[in-house]
Amino acid sequence: MFHVVLFQPEIPPNTGNIIRLCANCGAQLHLIRPLGFDMSNKQLRRAGLDYHEFADVQVYDDLDAFIQAVKPTRLLACSTKGRQNYTELRYQTGDAFLFGPETRGLPDDILNALPNEQLLRIPMLPDNRSLNLSNATAIIIYEAWRQQGFTGAVAT
Repeated sequence: MFHVVLFQPEIPPNTGNIIRLCANCGAQLHLIRPLGFDMSNKQLRRAGLDYHEFADVQVYDDLDAFIQAVKPTRLLACSTKGRQNYTELRYQTGDAFLFGPETRGLPDDILNALPNEQLLRIPMLPDNRSLNLSNATAIIIYEAWRQQGFTGAVAT
């Protein structure tokens, strides 16, 4: 399915919420060190509830280690500096969605290394800084999953 990649996440409850998100939609979660918390953090576990056992979470020393290990179809950076509206791209199985740390976003060297069409953004009103990391992740992952026909979901 899809890969959610959190680059140097800082806030445990956001990562916990994203663990729960990934468990519910079948995405794999990849964390890039350094982490702003210990994986046994109480807030992380509380936010993820009992979904940790249902989510595939991997930790890597750096972004290159993730890319070498996973070999994603495409690396799509999600940023307020992105140029491509997230709804305008056709997503593919194996795409990796890269999100930056909550307080500073993705570094310019990562953003500059990717083509403009791989720099995704979520539209917002002017003069706002950003959405919460777990909310932004959910918005983009569910759009990608919707485009895939919610493959694997239980029909209601």
